[in-house]
Amino acid sequence: MKTIEKHPMLMVVVGILGISLSAIFVRYSDAPSAVTAAFRMLWTVLLMTPVVFGKAAVRRELFSVSRRALLLSAASGVFLAAHFVLWFESLQHTSVASSTTIVCTEVIWVSLGFFLFQRGRLARRELLAIAVTLTGSVLIACADSGSGAQLYGDILAWLAAMATAVYTLIGRTVRRGVSTTVYTYIVYCSCAAVLLVTCLLQGHSLLAGGSAVVVGLLLAVLSTILGHSIFSWCLKYFSPAFVSASKLCEPVVAALFAMLLFGEMPVWLQLAGGALILGGVFYYSRLQSTAAKAGAAAPTETKQP
Repeated sequence: MKTIEKHPMLMVVVGILGISLSAIFVRYSDAPSAVTAAFRMLWTVLLMTPVVFGKAAVRRELFSVSRRALLLSAASGVFLAAHFVLWFESLQHTSVASSTTIVCTEVIWVSLGFFLFQRGRLARRELLAIAVTLTGSVLIACADSGSGAQLYGDILAWLAAMATAVYTLIGRTVRRGVSTTVYTYIVYCSCAAVLLVTCLLQGHSLLAGGSAVVVGLLLAVLSTILGHSIFSWCLKYFSPAFVSASKLCEPVVAALFAMLLFGEMPVWLQLAGGALILGGVFYYSRLQSTAAKAGAAAPTETKQP
């Protein structure tokens, strides 16, 4: 543990590899998308349960969560389930590079949702970042427009990013009064339940998802616990801007894996679109980070007697 604390960049690398392998693992599952997603969340909940119920403080908080927070967390799980199904299905129709890059636009949809539904404000520079990102998405769509299946996969990836944005916006509200552990556990339980119902409604049997069991475990351990969770841990040592920028390595690393394993070679239009998307998201993240620092540094007003 001391080695990790002395060299936290090692954990950043592990986190990047973990999230970048998500798309690769999904490609190796021969089960329907809902089944693969269900096993991912079932494994995640199974692995989290001893941690949640093993700590008295966490147990007390879990059983004292307000009804409003519980319902909002459950709703957040519904959108997370939609994200997984849409994204996993996207990977069956379009390239890993296109799908993972488009899904990275989540932060842009969060900002638009914040502006439209939570009365947030967008500065001109933020609008520029959004415009650049959306332009990159259009370029990728143009690159894939020659194939109806690939374009369909791109659309699913856009919808997956939008679903994640809703999940994030709800999380912003709930997390004001609920700890990360409790909120995440409720969301994951809700997500797993929704995915199980989805499998049932679609007529899929979990018993027939042999490869999905293994893929789901790999996704839970490497992509969720050793991926997204590690980035939360990294915030102890690095700035939010650096952590956000590190996550943008996912499409690049995932695309490299796809080139080596599946022979997927991106065309120049995909590369240009991907560069615009990642550049726009990175620029937007930097703007958000700068605004947060400015807000933290601003002196608080004191009332005159």
